[in-house]
Amino acid sequence: MLDQLLDQSPNFGSDTLILLPVLIALEAVLSADNAIALAAIAQGLNGQRLQQRALNFGLVAAFGLRVILILTATWVIRYWQFELLGAGYLLWLVYQHFFSAGDDEASGETHSVHRPRFESLWQAIPMIALTDLAFSLDSVTTAIAVSQNLWLVLTGGLIGIVALRFMAGLFIRWLKVYEHLEDAGFVTVALVGLRLLVRVVNPSFVPPEWLMVPIIALIFAWGFSKRAVEELTQSNALKETIAPSEMTASVAEPVDLETASLEPRAAQELSAD
Repeated sequence: MLDQLLDQSPNFGSDTLILLPVLIALEAVLSADNAIALAAIAQGLNGQRLQQRALNFGLVAAFGLRVILILTATWVIRYWQFELLGAGYLLWLVYQHFFSAGDDEASGETHSVHRPRFESLWQAIPMIALTDLAFSLDSVTTAIAVSQNLWLVLTGGLIGIVALRFMAGLFIRWLKVYEHLEDAGFVTVALVGLRLLVRVVNPSFVPPEWLMVPIIALIFAWGFSKRAVEELTQSNALKETIAPSEMTASVAEPVDLETASLEPRAAQELSAD
């Protein structure tokens, strides 16, 4: 595959102008669940700055792994063990997400899925890169099937990484707004993991991309169906109603103290008379 890349020269003709948007569209469609998984991983860090840095460094490493995967794609697809490892890793992420959410509910905590899970930035970066690599086992295979021009596939992969970075940044904000979005994202992660697992067992049973797109769209429609910000609005309204009474009490306290301090003086004056 590397020899094939060196033998080919970048040829950006009319075919490229047609196939490149197709590859970018495939990357965008197949990366929606990838983006939400990466956003959920990045939210394991405390602070927006660390989350953004984790996505930046993690996706740079992910692009390097994608290039290696593309260059060795014809060799990788010969061994089902790679797809089995990818499927196992994605399904492990799904299990970890829902299992930890179950522990939070059992302890009486709600909406605590976004709590920090990493102690340092360098713990999150490898997980982001490996997660993207597991997803790439599915998307890169599709890209190779669309075009045998490796320069074109690499270009589509680079643009896909850039698009993935912006999508993950959006999902980080949306995860705080929509209550079911993170669960919906991990349901789609489970679908990708099961898709890789089915490909290992019997490739003829793998559902086509045109069937996966509407299924993923329906799952994300459910994810965007309820806004968690409604609860925040109610809590803010409650704070606004409590705040005036607290301010009134704080203003009244000095008056009471002053009155109390005058009472002993009045008693002393009466006794003196």
